[in-house]
Amino acid sequence: MIKSAHDDGSVAFQDGSVVVADIILHCTGFKYDFPFLETNGIVTVDDNRVGPLYKHVFPPALAPSLSFVGLPWKVVPFPQFELQSKWIAGLLSNRIALPSKEEMMEDIKAFYSLLEASGIPKRYTQNLGDCQFEYND
Repeated sequence: MIKSAHDDGSVAFQDGSVVVADIILHCTGFKYDFPFLETNGIVTVDDNRVGPLYKHVFPPALAPSLSFVGLPWKVVPFPQFELQSKWIAGLLSNRIALPSKEEMMEDIKAFYSLLEASGIPKRYTQNLGDCQFEYND
């Protein structure tokens, strides 16, 4: 925790340490908001859960024409973005296909049920953490 910042660029911390800093960046998290996206309620943000999304990317009713890259957090981001982008490109080029809308919704409901049964709040839906590499596979 920062105790004080000084005109000479030094920053003192509560533990007594001091560093010279060019910038102080306060990271307080983020809140998903898509005011520019009109989906007629198909995609919503509820307690920071963007959904319903199949595998954090596709809203079943609008897939594959609408997709989200980079929503999961607590991940190694750029390799994940690349994999998600390749998946989307494969779908848009008709090289691969998604499950049916009904199957995607069942998968989403099962995922949400697992989160709820584990006591994980909605706002952590896109937190992959230790599951990232399984997700990437």
